[in-house]
Amino acid sequence: MSRNKFWFRLNVLFLILAVGTPAALIGAPKLLHKTPQRQARADIPKNVADQYDRAQDAAEILGDLTRTPDKGIPRSLLDRAYGIAVFPHVVKAALGVGGRWGKGLISVRQASGWSAPAYVEIAGGSFGFQIGGQATDLVLVFTSRKGVDSLLNSKVKLGADASVAAGPVGRAAEAGTDVKLNSEIYAYSRSKGLFAGIALDGAVVSFDNSANQKVYGIDGREVIAGRAVSSPVTRPFQAALRQHSPSAAQ
Repeated sequence: MSRNKFWFRLNVLFLILAVGTPAALIGAPKLLHKTPQRQARADIPKNVADQYDRAQDAAEILGDLTRTPDKGIPRSLLDRAYGIAVFPHVVKAALGVGGRWGKGLISVRQASGWSAPAYVEIAGGSFGFQIGGQATDLVLVFTSRKGVDSLLNSKVKLGADASVAAGPVGRAAEAGTDVKLNSEIYAYSRSKGLFAGIALDGAVVSFDNSANQKVYGIDGREVIAGRAVSSPVTRPFQAALRQHSPSAAQ
């Protein structure tokens, strides 16, 4: 177990002891009840049902954060994106020492379109006086090869291997986004909890190769390098990418 995951799980235990039921503290930003459409996955093997649910959650989040023209991710930014990663329900918890952890998917734009999505996870720790918890749906838009290349080499540390900033939103951001991109990764989130905003410097994105092996039989590096055959398990996320960012990167 990595140090980041250890601190995260230790802090969740502290929160249970100190505050009681963590669900009251870490309210989920997504609906708790699945719709009939989400339950209709009879063709998905049980051993990859969790991975299918993750792809479905990621597809819904990407749609939600792009659907509102005045408050969503600018279409021009999505159309120029080199890669897009979506993390449903990233949990941050702290009692003195903090931790953040979540799982998602990433796809990289290739000449023929979006790559098969690879499964990834995000983890990070923080220090200083803090207490509370937060659940966040997170989208990372990669505007250059640098961040993805770092991930291909093993992992990408946000703020160190690639700069990260809060992303511009809505129609008002379209002109500025079209002219110049100042960050290698733009972050978008929606949250419910006791923390305000989201700070990602120092968080590490790496491959969840347990999930990649279950779905594809290869690791994440090979998946986004184009060596994976598309899987029905990731079909919802791939469909969302084609819908919301079909244009070729510039």
